[in-house]
Amino acid sequence: MQYEKELKALKHAGRYRSREVVEYSVLDFASNDYLGLAHNKELHNLTCKELSALPLNSSKASLLVSGYHQVHKNFEQALCEANGFEDGVLLGSGFNANIALIESLVRKGDVLFMDEKYHASGVLASNLWHVEVHFFAHNNMEELKALFTKFPHAKRKIVAVEGIYSMDGDVVKREVFDICDQEDALLIVDEAHSSGVIGDNLMGVFDYYNIPIKHNYIKMGTLGKAYGSFGAFILASAHIVEYLINRAKPIIYATSLSLYDTILAHNALRYMQEHKREIKQEIELRQEIIHEILGLKIEGLIAPILIGDNKKVMQIRDELSKKGFGVGGIREPTVPKAIIRLIARLGQSSEELRELCIILDKIKK
Repeated sequence: MQYEKELKALKHAGRYRSREVVEYSVLDFASNDYLGLAHNKELHNLTCKELSALPLNSSKASLLVSGYHQVHKNFEQALCEANGFEDGVLLGSGFNANIALIESLVRKGDVLFMDEKYHASGVLASNLWHVEVHFFAHNNMEELKALFTKFPHAKRKIVAVEGIYSMDGDVVKREVFDICDQEDALLIVDEAHSSGVIGDNLMGVFDYYNIPIKHNYIKMGTLGKAYGSFGAFILASAHIVEYLINRAKPIIYATSLSLYDTILAHNALRYMQEHKREIKQEIELRQEIIHEILGLKIEGLIAPILIGDNKKVMQIRDELSKKGFGVGGIREPTVPKAIIRLIARLGQSSEELRELCIILDKIKK
């Protein structure tokens, strides 16, 4: 029982975690399946049909050792075309993608500037011995500019932000693109929660702000959220992708993305492109409901409801589960103050969302 004291301390602080098998009878307002595509049987059946036509079921190896298949290349090219980037590469998860980017791009003499609310995977990578990192206050562009002036002789300057932040649900400031252009800094944008959700073409924050793609921009997106599949992608200039393939350990030493997940995500991309008008209308409807009942103006589909107490937030989550609604109970230290994290996903109806918001509004009051 080497960690008994640590486990007791976590339980005492209301920070103890456990795995819970999903109850399919509970309405899902907790997961990151933003568009409800994880339940789309037409996409699944189409993917199975395409996979069955191939002579194998598994990718079998890493991208660089006979594990790079035509389905990978096709999807990478489709992502580049949809997002306006020169080249791309697929990985096993968003967590691995952040590790790959920061571990490989930040070299000796470089300086990494990271938003304080960047994902834990990026923060973990920034702890590597060779990475010099400086955090700036969340979405504070003045502080970012001030940090730049402190390191005028950095070999390379690299900035890491998120398109939509996973807990606050807010969008990165547009100004960050201009700042990075002026400083000739590399800009990493983690689009895990914005890709497939915002923008005229649902492609994320570059699309949302109508940003012309430049050589210093890097976009990372996940496939296990809006795409309803699994895995991740990195889009960048051909030069950056070439470098990542040669230096990023999560690309070099990991088995390539499964063929099923790759085909499924590609079909999801086609679905978004073909149904973007209806999807955008459904997203806007849910944003209106959140604003009308809870008074929260959200730009994506994440609605954070401040509770401020670790134990209370879990009590509320469990009580809502008994009523048939699944929401996220997010506790410190993942967030500064405990929140109920409501995902207004398209997989549940607007009427079900309205009912949940009415219950949450009473709890708030």
